[in-house]
Amino acid sequence: MLRISDTITLQDWELTEQFIRASGPGGQNVNKVSTAVELRFEAERSPSLTPAVKKRLRRLAGRRWTKEGAIILFCDETRSQARNRDLARERLAALIQQATVVPKRRIATKPTRGSVQRRLSAKKQRGEVKSLRGRVQDD
Repeated sequence: MLRISDTITLQDWELTEQFIRASGPGGQNVNKVSTAVELRFEAERSPSLTPAVKKRLRRLAGRRWTKEGAIILFCDETRSQARNRDLARERLAALIQQATVVPKRRIATKPTRGSVQRRLSAKKQRGEVKSLRGRVQDD
């Protein structure tokens, strides 16, 4: 069981862990011990997440979201299997925590009359300066 917040707790059946051999440094150990972890979270079927949170989570997960509605996180940062497992679970918790935050609605504002007039007068002045740059004609 993984506790995300006061209202969200993930059950054991929602999480699947698979340990595989990691690439990178580790000497002979890297060829023998499966230290990398692949954490799979069944997000679409999770009863503890609301539809709105699931929608935001899908957008945040990006390529880690599968067609079946699961999130797959991969961690092979350390040489310790237990530490990699903890890191993957922490990342999942952070991702879900981020998805619970409702983004603030942007309220479109109209420019003030004064700012519009200042902008137009500045454009007019700039145009006059540029028009004076041409060839000088004799009268």
